[in-house]
Amino acid sequence: MIVKLSECVRERLALLPIAVTPDRLFTRDVLGGLQDPGKVSANGSCRIMRAGDGWVALNLARSDDVDLIPALTADLGDDWPTIERFAAARTTDDFVTAAAELQLPASRLAEARPIRLAQGGPGRPIRVLDLSALWAGPLCAGLLAKAGAIVVRIQNLARPDPVALNSPGLDGWLNAGKTSLALDLRTLDGRARLLREIGDADVLVTSARANALARLGVTSALFDHNLRLIWVAITAHGWSSDRVGFGDDCAFAGGLVGREGGEPRFMGDALADPLTGLEAALTALESLRTGQFGRLDIPLAGVAATYARAMAG
Repeated sequence: MIVKLSECVRERLALLPIAVTPDRLFTRDVLGGLQDPGKVSANGSCRIMRAGDGWVALNLARSDDVDLIPALTADLGDDWPTIERFAAARTTDDFVTAAAELQLPASRLAEARPIRLAQGGPGRPIRVLDLSALWAGPLCAGLLAKAGAIVVRIQNLARPDPVALNSPGLDGWLNAGKTSLALDLRTLDGRARLLREIGDADVLVTSARANALARLGVTSALFDHNLRLIWVAITAHGWSSDRVGFGDDCAFAGGLVGREGGEPRFMGDALADPLTGLEAALTALESLRTGQFGRLDIPLAGVAATYARAMAG
């Protein structure tokens, strides 16, 4: 399966105006190392479980997520066996709904719909503002930088990107060639400077949900001041969804999994992240080529579903 995925990715990478290999796209260093993916994700935070009517995945990617386990399980316990029993006694919909109410990343197997893939376009000097974090968004902006764009990366002093600490090798590759601008987005001055930077940008890359961005003033009103802005909005399940998600649970939501004994298994490390970063960059390049401006809705789960469909074909 992973070989076929690499073939699909190689075809997509050929649409970029730069040379990038599938291995480079998928490679991430993680403190403590990675394990072979299976029922548990490569980084150990996401787990596939059987629910009453199917399969679900829960991703405890943040330390605060672990603290919410008792709330999820109604104080029945705070470990994985307890969560598995809780899931087994509920439908997939009920489990995911209960997790979403606590802002825990959870998904049903193959719940997401495929999206249209872009055809990219020739690279040209453009100004990109990278307001994203983690993997997919910085990868999108990083690929644009490698294609010749002028990329300014916003370092949010109020919420530093953990990738620099947890995966320094990946951070170095994602952000090479970008100019860094540190802003305290808790302050009025910081938010005002951010909006001025967006007003001068050709492309804005974000990876937060709509509600979080609105608190910074990053809303559709941006287009009133920058009519030619291309806003690459990367989210877990789409712009209209407030659900939290990361690479592993979103790959699961897209059905981008392997099989072992007829049961779903993770087949790579947070696959939805690098795939979405690639597709977001290609979509931005296509929009620049065709002159189509506005917000581009790029969901991790939808990208994973598109690759899952391509591999099944």
